[in-house]
Amino acid sequence: MADQPAVLYETKENGRIAIMTINRPERMNSLGFDVREGLNEGWERFAADDNAWVMILTGSGKAFCAGADLKQTADIRTGKIQARASQTSVAYPLSESMELWKPIIAAINGFCIAGGFNLAMQCDIRLAAQSAEIGIAEARWNMPAGWLHDLSRQMHLQHALELAMWADRRITAQRAYEIGWVNKVLPDDKLMDEAMEWAERILYLAPRALRNFKQILYRGWSMDMMNGRAFARALEQNLVGMADSIEGPQAFAQKRKPTFQNR
Repeated sequence: MADQPAVLYETKENGRIAIMTINRPERMNSLGFDVREGLNEGWERFAADDNAWVMILTGSGKAFCAGADLKQTADIRTGKIQARASQTSVAYPLSESMELWKPIIAAINGFCIAGGFNLAMQCDIRLAAQSAEIGIAEARWNMPAGWLHDLSRQMHLQHALELAMWADRRITAQRAYEIGWVNKVLPDDKLMDEAMEWAERILYLAPRALRNFKQILYRGWSMDMMNGRAFARALEQNLVGMADSIEGPQAFAQKRKPTFQNR
């Protein structure tokens, strides 16, 4: 894979579906400099592309992402190499930091550990292969994980503590489904087919409405009830005057599928 980018980016369905694949299988898709830089470039490309409505994030080989490249981290901490300031972090929290409110689907194809877990946290829908193993290993290696702050909005506190405080333990995809963190578990060879089905379904829905709902749920989580309701009402004024706001009711009245243009 040395002659290929550390992160692959492709589009399907006339550019409407973006697929970003971490492509460092020989290192379990760990977050080295090149992977971090490639992910950030991919997020920026997706955010800026008005034609791309939904993304699938996955990994090549046996891992989704095994977290930080600890060998590289050790070399940085001992002064053997210099950190690249522009590449040391991956956008977090993704949607809030980049105003990226388009739907993102994680296709978790294997090991999803530590920083890889954080990547999957940034996605809105998480589909997992049966063979996937999931965990948060930071306490084992004395690594930072400030992103754990957001985990209790994705699962019950006791389950978040279980993952964070038992760093040597990985849970199965089925267990991740049982605690509500994974939406669906698939046979390994069906994972990407299912992810594409979800993405294709999203293409038939109103993109502005979907982005509103994502923003309401993410940002409203940290607001009190009254402010959250006011925020939602104000945000949804962006639907007023849209051609899609005419198309939706017309399609319903005419008993046909709407054709949305995001305008």
